[in-house]
Amino acid sequence: MSFGSLVLPSPPSSLSANVKHFNGYGRLNRNLVRASSSDVPDFLSADWLESRRKRPFGPRLDFSAEDAVRHQLDALKYNDHPRDDYGIEVMYRFAGFDPFERSTYFGPFFDLGQFERFRRIFHHSSYRVLLGHKDRKLLSSLFVEENRFKQRIWIQGNRPEEEEIFEFTMFQRIGGSWDGYWLTESLLHDGDVFSGGMAY
Repeated sequence: MSFGSLVLPSPPSSLSANVKHFNGYGRLNRNLVRASSSDVPDFLSADWLESRRKRPFGPRLDFSAEDAVRHQLDALKYNDHPRDDYGIEVMYRFAGFDPFERSTYFGPFFDLGQFERFRRIFHHSSYRVLLGHKDRKLLSSLFVEENRFKQRIWIQGNRPEEEEIFEFTMFQRIGGSWDGYWLTESLLHDGDVFSGGMAY
């Protein structure tokens, strides 16, 4: 059997008007298969760009270690704006601990994987001075290593005679999706605040 004697089926009658025969084979008219840009659906909402600008505040690649600490303290100063405990949410986004392991973020080992546990510690008597604080003063800053930074800060709370000293330890993540970002390794109170235990 030779290929020259092979009979091909004819195209359906609906397409036959748009088919030009070429050496016994059919070829579709280009006008039939051309796609129009108006046929492509727009999957992004009309306010997509605006919503991207309103993404939750957290670590940014262009923040230095000092910027990261300052932004966290600003968030805690205005903790309840735009909603309750928003400043603590910002702190949680900057936190560099693994949520599936116990962390020394506040000193002792705590399970901080759930935001509610993290939030409760900030409402503990020693850390609540940070929430809505009146004033703060930088006591010292030190790059311990190239990618590790410590800063001690005096905080004056909004209650009478409420003042405490805290130490931020920041580290710059190397590798992975957070490469180059400054995250908080720990936020320590100067005193022994959990000596009596902590129910969180």
